[in-house]
Amino acid sequence: MNQPATGQRGQLIRGIGMIGGSLIVLNGMIGAGIFATPSDVAASAGVLSPWLYLGAGVLFTSVVLTFAELSSYFRISGGPALYATKAFGPLIGFSTGWIYFVSRAASIAANSHVMAYFLGKVWPWFDSDPDRIDIGQVVVVVVVIGTITLANVVGVKGGVRALGFFTVFKLVPLLIMILLGLQYVTPDILFPEVLPTINDLGGTTLLLIYAYLGFEQVLIPAGETSKPKETIPNVLVFTMIATGLLYFLIVLVFISVLGDAAAQGGDLVDVGRKLAGPIGAIAITITAVFSIGGNLSSSMLATPRLTMALADHRLLPRWFGHINEKYSSPANSIMFLGGMALILALSGSFVLLAVATTLTRLIIYVVCIAALPVIKGKADRTTIERAYRIKGGYTIPLVGLALCLWMITFSTAKSWMLVGILLVVGLGIYQGEQWRIKKQHAGTG
Repeated sequence: MNQPATGQRGQLIRGIGMIGGSLIVLNGMIGAGIFATPSDVAASAGVLSPWLYLGAGVLFTSVVLTFAELSSYFRISGGPALYATKAFGPLIGFSTGWIYFVSRAASIAANSHVMAYFLGKVWPWFDSDPDRIDIGQVVVVVVVIGTITLANVVGVKGGVRALGFFTVFKLVPLLIMILLGLQYVTPDILFPEVLPTINDLGGTTLLLIYAYLGFEQVLIPAGETSKPKETIPNVLVFTMIATGLLYFLIVLVFISVLGDAAAQGGDLVDVGRKLAGPIGAIAITITAVFSIGGNLSSSMLATPRLTMALADHRLLPRWFGHINEKYSSPANSIMFLGGMALILALSGSFVLLAVATTLTRLIIYVVCIAALPVIKGKADRTTIERAYRIKGGYTIPLVGLALCLWMITFSTAKSWMLVGILLVVGLGIYQGEQWRIKKQHAGTG
């Protein structure tokens, strides 16, 4: 893809290194999912649950490795939208980017409400009636979204520092919980002699894979990443392995500590309560808050670079591509994302968008995996030689493609309808911008 055509703005700072990139991937994947899914997986798979999380991670690595190779062909921001545009043209590229952007805005909105829910476990004032938005929930939503928006407006390093803060308070309590809970692990739990029958294999797989979604966020701000062709592939592979092992240990402790209660609606807060009493329950509740906060911060750091990239390539109005001269950040795109997420969160309409989030991700993964051979075919010999290479040719990408297509078959008609509506809205914006450009050219011709 050609370099961006916009010349009216300041320069981005390549302030994301190996640590910053790892924080983006880690917080992109570890959010509310690991606190919400273990009980449902345990109800379906029992003592096999820890191994299923690990196995799902191994399978999903095929998708991650494909993106690792894709990322090594580019040094500019854009991620999935950039790859789709390079391979299939601006229309598919914009559609891919727009669907991803809206799904991330909906995810930020939804997770801000989940944060209010967990805060309500410690301070009931923050909890809300499911049929209305209470003042406590409004306060959480406004403060959380406003804070992470401001932190990223003041620069990418401010966003990375916020990620570092959330990551420390997310991982330390979870690691302590694992250390305290390993004493409950027995050989029968770790290596069960009788294997349970897995109920609803498709639905269980979707839950397992859901815990690994979000890795792609590090691809979007490649234009602000130091040595992106080397940094991003290494970050993806390293963080995926670390996250898979962490999930395995968390769920192993979850099954071992709670026993039968693990499959009957128990959660990690119950594990903390059993290990350390009320203090343990409060600690894990606060950990959930920081985990969700890290996920929100990661989304706010990475996603605005997508609309900025779309504007750079004349697929959105130039306003989205403006770089703040003082802070060297895409301030307009950041504020647009924060504003959209806030509106969705306060209106409640984010619920409909959140339903289609997983489906949109899978569609994006399919498009990008299909783009790999096209991009390799267009690259020159030097670029190909310097790119990150997956062993086995296209075998691993084909495994990832098959996995995504298989999971898509379990999506509901309602999800497809919502994705279709989002596409129509996005295509309307895209077409409007193209008409404006043609009119401008006609006026100057």
